[in-house]
Amino acid sequence: MKITAVEAVPVSIPYTHGGPPTGFGGAEWTRMEYLLVRVDTDEGLTGWGEAFGYNCIPATRAALERMVAPQLIGRDPSQVTQLTEELQRTLHLFGRYGVTLFAIGGVDIALWDLAGKSAGRPLAALLGGAARQSVPAYASLLKYRDSELVGEIAARAVAGGFTQVKVHETGEPEIAAARRALGAGIPLMVDVNCAWSPDEALAMAGRLADYELHWLEEPVWPPEDFESLRRVREQAPMPLAAGENACTAFEFLRLLEAGAVDLVQPSVTKLGGVTEFVKVLHLAATHNVRVAPHSPYFGPGLLATLQLLATRPDIEAVEIFHLKLEQDLFGGAVEFRNGRVEIPTGPGLGADPDPDVLARFRV
Repeated sequence: MKITAVEAVPVSIPYTHGGPPTGFGGAEWTRMEYLLVRVDTDEGLTGWGEAFGYNCIPATRAALERMVAPQLIGRDPSQVTQLTEELQRTLHLFGRYGVTLFAIGGVDIALWDLAGKSAGRPLAALLGGAARQSVPAYASLLKYRDSELVGEIAARAVAGGFTQVKVHETGEPEIAAARRALGAGIPLMVDVNCAWSPDEALAMAGRLADYELHWLEEPVWPPEDFESLRRVREQAPMPLAAGENACTAFEFLRLLEAGAVDLVQPSVTKLGGVTEFVKVLHLAATHNVRVAPHSPYFGPGLLATLQLLATRPDIEAVEIFHLKLEQDLFGGAVEFRNGRVEIPTGPGLGADPDPDVLARFRV
């Protein structure tokens, strides 16, 4: 079997979330934008992946089309780890982080999807077997900067079946509102997206002690300052989580060896794909650190995360953005029920994007 085409497939789907327009990364989000990766073969099989996108989709797409795709045409897609290792080696000149790794990771996910389809088995079966058929899910709220709205939407998430909630707020009033809305029995996580200096993080961690946070996520700027993160962890009254901005298992090894976190957060579309994610799972196990994947996706990145979580019953929950897309990319193949997400059981990632949805929302 040979690779005949590697294609970037950007999609943009309108959504609602119960509040005014919001966003991350310096831009307002009026639609959910994802960059799918399609890999075709001469035997008629197609693999689907996802490269981290949102605001950086044009750059990630350029990396995929100009640097990654030309090296894959005519190659054997079953040589997944060899191909992605070659890509990392060949392209290291252009950076071991950011859009280069996003593009490589998108292809890696698609190649694993192809491997599962070729074998007629779900990805989890290729990675050692599924230990469960569903995983708990936590609601990951967008950023509102409005305490009343934060409390209202947090309560709405629980009413909708979620048993854990994460907010992306940096203000104590908003975090306090979330805790009031949830009550004492619901785990509350706070992701501040690297908002504070180490001293500010320590001060804020002390102020947030009464809110019984399940974890405080990425409290330190810059995210690669693992030594400062370790210092905050040693003094903070709650567990710390980080890792969504790390690329490759080597950076995760540095994070873990620094003793900087209680929970490590690999993001399959950012760190280099399924291949690197599996390495991080092993590293976390050897360092006795819990895993809480970063997965605010609705495309193949979510399916890949679910397949990986199926193999590890000790990973407590999957992250789901708390919003409603105008149309589901997989036509209902991913089901959320009673606080859990069912893991699709089809070959590869478990399901393919609905061609009608792609035709309607492809950019």
